[in-house]
Amino acid sequence: MVQTAYWFEPSEYHARLARVQAALREQGLDALLAFQPETVTWVTGYFTRAYGTFQFAIIPAEGEPTLFCRDVEEYYLDSTCVFRDRVMWNDSDDRTAVAVQAILSRIGKAAAIGVEMGAWVLNAARWEAIRAALPGARLQDATDLVPAMRLIKSPAEIAYQRRAARAAEAGMQAAIDSAGIGVSEREMAAEICAAMIRAGSDLPGPGVMSSGERAFHLHGGYSDRVLERGDIVQIETTPNSRHYHARFMRPIRVAEASDADHALAEQLIAIQDAALAEVRPGIPATVPDAIYREGVLGRGLRDSYTNKTFYSVGLLLQPNGGEPLEAHPGAEWSFAENMVFHTYVLAQGFGMSETICVTADGCERLTTFPRQLFVTAG
Repeated sequence: MVQTAYWFEPSEYHARLARVQAALREQGLDALLAFQPETVTWVTGYFTRAYGTFQFAIIPAEGEPTLFCRDVEEYYLDSTCVFRDRVMWNDSDDRTAVAVQAILSRIGKAAAIGVEMGAWVLNAARWEAIRAALPGARLQDATDLVPAMRLIKSPAEIAYQRRAARAAEAGMQAAIDSAGIGVSEREMAAEICAAMIRAGSDLPGPGVMSSGERAFHLHGGYSDRVLERGDIVQIETTPNSRHYHARFMRPIRVAEASDADHALAEQLIAIQDAALAEVRPGIPATVPDAIYREGVLGRGLRDSYTNKTFYSVGLLLQPNGGEPLEAHPGAEWSFAENMVFHTYVLAQGFGMSETICVTADGCERLTTFPRQLFVTAG
């Protein structure tokens, strides 16, 4: 008998399913075809590292879901999924044909069906085959249905993010300790990854990491480049626990830093403090967003500021790097209790960021590492 390894209590999954089904009924839908890996895992518990293979969940408006996946994943289906119904394909099958038959057998030919059309695993060929097999069905885009529900985290979800935050801090300390003249980015990355894994991260990272001229550009990855005196190292540690994420940035100078460097870091911290002071339930996202932008531009730290300033993080499976809720000048949403965000400010190669949780009357930093410019030993 397979020993179960549920990430949450079964009651939490049943509550999530009930919310999804209530929304389906409200929209007049008979079922949801959930292709996004995060939706499948969040609603049913089922997780495998091979979620990029063709798998999905058929979630009816009444009754239990059906899981569709490759047969070699059956062990993980048995150990992580709280629901039992499944249809499996093997490598010699026409998997799209098997998928169509599963949908027809569970939903029928003339149902009203919500589909996660924006899911990256649903390619055009698969979608066209499914649509052709359901000429009598009403197919409706429901890409945003479940992601909107996932924005408010449960206490158990936030507990995983707190653990991820501790791993992020271990990774950042390893970055600071290992950086120095003559050290390669690759050597630093190895130390960061090891520290985060030992501290509980399910994936090694290390996250955004670059030095030299690449430090002035987002989303750099480690290379063979060797650090030199005076380099900026841009570092954002991005671990996760049960694939629930927390992350943060700190600026690092190699061996030396000027008074102007320290002043810049202090300005970024002051701007961030002012922005975070405005975060609480009911406050429009544009309020702290404007504080970030006006703070940076008003001090002449950048000529323009086009980055988002907050984005939601939670259960994220690669290649996804964030949930679909972002703060920018055109944002039309407000903060709510138990939302979790990565929030950041960037200028002149320096990044300062935190993962925060919105509380009843403000926000809490889940990442609590000292905020300053770090200068490594020579």
